[in-house]
Amino acid sequence: MTVPTIGVFDSGFGGLTVLRALVARLPQARFAFLGDTARLPYGSKSRRTIARYAAQSAQFLVREQGAEFLVIACNTASALALDAIQEAVPVPVLGVIEPGAEAAHAASQTGDVLVIATDATVQSHAYAAACRARGLNALEKACPLLVPLVEEGWNDHPVTAEVIRIYLAELTAEAAAQGMNPDTLVLGCTHYPLLRPLIERAVPAGMKVIDSAEAAAEAATQLFNAHAAQTTAEVGAEDQIRCFATDSVEKFERLGSRFLERPTGKVELIDLGG
Repeated sequence: MTVPTIGVFDSGFGGLTVLRALVARLPQARFAFLGDTARLPYGSKSRRTIARYAAQSAQFLVREQGAEFLVIACNTASALALDAIQEAVPVPVLGVIEPGAEAAHAASQTGDVLVIATDATVQSHAYAAACRARGLNALEKACPLLVPLVEEGWNDHPVTAEVIRIYLAELTAEAAAQGMNPDTLVLGCTHYPLLRPLIERAVPAGMKVIDSAEAAAEAATQLFNAHAAQTTAEVGAEDQIRCFATDSVEKFERLGSRFLERPTGKVELIDLGG
């Protein structure tokens, strides 16, 4: 029986947290991960450009790597280009925002939720819209310092803990000023799962923390199991993951292992054009 391939795409390597969660759930699948590192950050680009970049990446994973399913492990691309990606490839496509909002809906008792994300994701208001569609009231906050702190490796550093404390204090104060009673916090960036222990120590007592990477992986697993031919065979660890990048493969290999919590293996350099 042919082993199915799942394509996972991000503008960088933060989406490896989604891949990590997928591998744990689907040991019977192979994975092709593409980080479009030559053209990041997507957040500074126009919607049209993001859609073109994301569609090219999706087509590479489907046409060149034979991906039968795609997980868009990039909040910016999920927010601004999901329709373009779905039009570009003939396979099921799942982003990270809708699963994150669905997990928040399942977790929240008050109907008020907080979202922390990058500036580009917050400016898109994609989480707020997805939460609103589920009857939730969401307050979003951009936390631009967190991604560089993660990439510096300061995942358990006092400076990072203080930055998180300040961001969350500002966010909860704003929520209180609006008369909200939030009981759930959504991590709306794939870098943030590496900071989850610090974030959980900083949130008010009893607040649930939703990891959108885990939520996306859970939703993708359900989609995969519903569509894929069933197989119980597990793929060998050395054959399970192939990683591709459009630039900086050495940096990808070095930092990627932190996100994946295992070596990435040799990252293959590809060129998707301008």
